[in-house]
Amino acid sequence: MKDLAVRLAALDPDAGAALRVIAYFDRLAEARSGLQTIVRGAAVLAGCPARLVEDDRRLQVRVQPDGSAGLPVPLDPAWMSATAGSATLWLERPGPPGPVEAMVLERAAAAARAVLERTRSHPPQADPALIELVIEAGADESARLKAAARLGYKPTDRVRAMALEDGTAALSPETAEPPTGRAGLGPAGPPAALPESWAAARIALRFTAEGTEQDPGRRVVHADDLGGLTLLAAAVGPGTEPVPDVRALDRAAATAPWMLTTLDAVAETASLRAAATALRVHHSTLQDRLAHTIPVLGWDVREPRGRLRLQLALALRRLRRNR
Repeated sequence: MKDLAVRLAALDPDAGAALRVIAYFDRLAEARSGLQTIVRGAAVLAGCPARLVEDDRRLQVRVQPDGSAGLPVPLDPAWMSATAGSATLWLERPGPPGPVEAMVLERAAAAARAVLERTRSHPPQADPALIELVIEAGADESARLKAAARLGYKPTDRVRAMALEDGTAALSPETAEPPTGRAGLGPAGPPAALPESWAAARIALRFTAEGTEQDPGRRVVHADDLGGLTLLAAAVGPGTEPVPDVRALDRAAATAPWMLTTLDAVAETASLRAAATALRVHHSTLQDRLAHTIPVLGWDVREPRGRLRLQLALALRRLRRNR
């Protein structure tokens, strides 16, 4: 297929590009990729934001051409779109679509439709009362299992609770793609363990960030990844007096718009070169930035102890910002 696409591109660039689109989404289908991966592929190949919307499940997946989620904007009926079963796939660019865009819409919509049909056994969570019952630790277990069954989950299924930004709860199969919005995800387990999963999800939500310059970081946090950091959540809240390191981060945020995003990248990546790649800056530029952080913070984040100190300070700052 690759050789054919190269040869065909020499004769007809649009046809060659369309063939590569077909091969790309065929690989995603074979790998049983999720909706996030499919929509990301559509955005990258089309060179514009892509969005999948299904009203029945209150599902919306949006990805920028660089692979990030970005801030949502209102849907425009003039955008190019294709039906994906009960959902609609949008390319956020006015139509009509060209040959490549038409092929992206067709193949991505078909791949998304297959995923939605594969997961159709888990119905939309339209009844908040059932969800509240199934995550309520004080409720009778038999009542909770009956509520889980009405939501489409068998006693042997693996499901997790999710704490959403607005304070509501949602449920998700273990293998489902994570939500695109801000959320804390509890451990996956049988429906009988959902109260424990919900408690952990609420803690995980407090470690999430807005994803902005003033509050950079992950918008989705798994409780399984927190380990001993969960102990901090019981001791720190919005009314807790900030420790000096958190005050230092606030000072850093006021000195330059890139300060916190740079520090977060250093805290989240395995090396300074990886941080530079994540920030899309040259390694020398990152080194210059970090040199400026030393007099503001009072410690060197390039050293192992300084990096650990930074990670703890960022976690404490998020806990103070999130109830």
